[in-house]
Amino acid sequence: MSNSADSPQSGSSPDRIRRFRPVRLLTMAVFALAGLIFFTSFDTANGTNIRTDASLLKLSDLIQERSHKNGQLDESNGSLRDDVETLAERDNGSTAAEAAKLAALEKHAGTQKLKGEALTVTLNDAPPNATAKLPGYPEPQPDYLVIHQQDLQAVVNALWQGGAKGIKVMDQRLISTSAVRCVGNTLILQGRVYSPPYKIQAVGDPEKLQKSLSASPAIQNYMVYVNVYGLGWKVEEDGTRTLPGYSGTVDLHYAKPVE
Repeated sequence: MSNSADSPQSGSSPDRIRRFRPVRLLTMAVFALAGLIFFTSFDTANGTNIRTDASLLKLSDLIQERSHKNGQLDESNGSLRDDVETLAERDNGSTAAEAAKLAALEKHAGTQKLKGEALTVTLNDAPPNATAKLPGYPEPQPDYLVIHQQDLQAVVNALWQGGAKGIKVMDQRLISTSAVRCVGNTLILQGRVYSPPYKIQAVGDPEKLQKSLSASPAIQNYMVYVNVYGLGWKVEEDGTRTLPGYSGTVDLHYAKPVE
């Protein structure tokens, strides 16, 4: 009844060997395949960049590249516009009075160069290790130490209120449709990207421009952060300077005429 042929331990031993042999072979095959994959990856990485170049580019690099491209397109657009205006003046048959009226409109629109007494305002972030310089003020948050959109807008608005005839932010002339926008502490202006320090240059009466800057409540608030946390602020009279004309598109893509 209980002989060795019927014993589960002795009788099932051959079956057990036959049952697990395919599994062992499959396991060995998996390890061999994994080893081949690791070797291939190692060999490839030694001589070849596995990732594509595009995937290695940082987003900031792509933004700077597109900003540079937009600047080149603006210059090309401005050159073509000059050629078109030259041809139009030659062929349109307009009178001298009409030509003078058109030139005046272009001057006010900001598409022509502007020469005159200039003043430059420079804004800059505070040092990264800045602390409160005056008693009674809290230690700075990261938000306190960078230039914001409201700061740039405050300077531009004060210069217009001070009678500026034209304003340039960084290397671009502002027109009536220009919008000063910031993402973090990065300025985005007319399709191009800039980092601090930010330079804003205006042509006009330097004395009136200075008074308008000093009288601005928004700038007075900014000066608190200048004095306490070290935000950058510099105002310089530049003598006679020439602002460039706006060279970007002047078409309104989304505006509709009032019916």
